Amino acid sequence: QVQLAESGGGSVQAGGSLRLSCAVSGRTVSTHGMGWFRQAPGKEREFVAVVTWGGGNTYYADSVKGRFAISRDISKNTVYLQMINLKPEDTAVYYCARRPNWSGAYDYAGSYDYWGQGTQVIVSS
Repeated sequence: QVQLAESGGGSVQAGGSLRLSCAVSGRTVSTHGMGWFRQAPGKEREFVAVVTWGGGNTYYADSVKGRFAISRDISKNTVYLQMINLKPEDTAVYYCARRPNWSGAYDYAGSYDYWGQGTQVIVSS
């Protein structure tokens, strides 16, 4: 079992910044990568970013490139999502998720096996 706990969400004005954290606990030995997804009201869950656990390689959705940065601290078993220049369309519940291996597309939710409960981000104009 793997447990994921997100924190750091909140309400900000457009142009503001937030940093989300995801604490990972449990059996983490088979972790290939950690990703962030988000889901806005009435919309499907969408990929935001992913980082490989070992090499630290990162990949982003086009909509957040240049504004969001994903990172991981292996010593703390924590993944971060630094978000700057936030826009109202970034408003969503943000979820972290574990990718257990390299099979499947990194931007496909089905490639991830464990999910956190989510943290709300609200960006007002």
